[in-house]
Amino acid sequence: MTPFSPEKLVIFDYSGTLSLEAPRFARPGNLLSALAESGLAKLGVATPEAFWGEIVGPTWIEGSTTATGYRRVMAQRIEARGFAPDATREEIAAATSRFVERYLDHSRIDPLWRPLLENLAGNRGAYVVIATDHYAEATEAIVRHLGSWEILAQKADQWAESSAHTGDGSGTPLGPGRGNGGAKSVMPQGSREVSSHFAGKGETTPNSSVKTRELAPFFIANSADIGFWKTDRRFWETVRLQLAITAIRSVLIIDDFGFNEEQADSYGKRARVEARQKETAASLQDIFQTSITVIPFFLKSEERDRKEAGAQRIAETVRQIDRFLNSGDVTKKVL
Repeated sequence: MTPFSPEKLVIFDYSGTLSLEAPRFARPGNLLSALAESGLAKLGVATPEAFWGEIVGPTWIEGSTTATGYRRVMAQRIEARGFAPDATREEIAAATSRFVERYLDHSRIDPLWRPLLENLAGNRGAYVVIATDHYAEATEAIVRHLGSWEILAQKADQWAESSAHTGDGSGTPLGPGRGNGGAKSVMPQGSREVSSHFAGKGETTPNSSVKTRELAPFFIANSADIGFWKTDRRFWETVRLQLAITAIRSVLIIDDFGFNEEQADSYGKRARVEARQKETAASLQDIFQTSITVIPFFLKSEERDRKEAGAQRIAETVRQIDRFLNSGDVTKKVL
């Protein structure tokens, strides 16, 4: 089996970048419907203000840096605050589960990314990492969404286990991230061959004439599994160790840095977005010691309801990614 030792690293953010629908779920009208239909409104979480101020804000650190999960931190918070003193623990757990399932199902990858992602799945010259500050349940959801397109995805720490047995990796001893449970790959671990319709080099249009390819998995790096946010150099150090990366010539990151989140979500505050972009690039530079290219995936507030604006932004980004894969030449470079 051919060793998997790419020279390039391509990093995608998830919510607000690959998934344009994830932040749209948080719009007041959508959120009110989800709170009502899940049963959370009957438990006292009936408004966006209560949801953000009483539930998400106070629990975000635990929810996004531990394996506790969105369902549990939400249920624990509702119970601790006494929003629904007459509700049983089972009723609270059922309502939070319905809400989270609805949110994760809504947070699918935009299909306009699919040709590029399929192309990348057949490109053994690049590691592809989906790096996200998210709740623990998101890892399995992302694996499932990619699996529906027959794109192999797995947690980065699972690569260590499969590489040790298949010889796909360097065999370097790895330092596991926090939280080793959770999602399993929807397909066998390691690389595999399938009958595909992936595009040729530099193309992102599916082509049924392309021969069978040996695929490398996409790696899911979730802050809830790793224990640190993406701005923290320890996040990227863990990813480097888990994938046994010893030499990378260039790194590309495509990320909205929280810019596309709803205004009610404090994660999307503009000052935090700017700081997050700067700190993430600095952490990547520090860990990989190579050229870092950043493509900010920003949609202005007036563009977020226009599908054509999102489509145009994705198309522009795909062209930049193709240039990076073929020559490393894109417009936004951070050295």
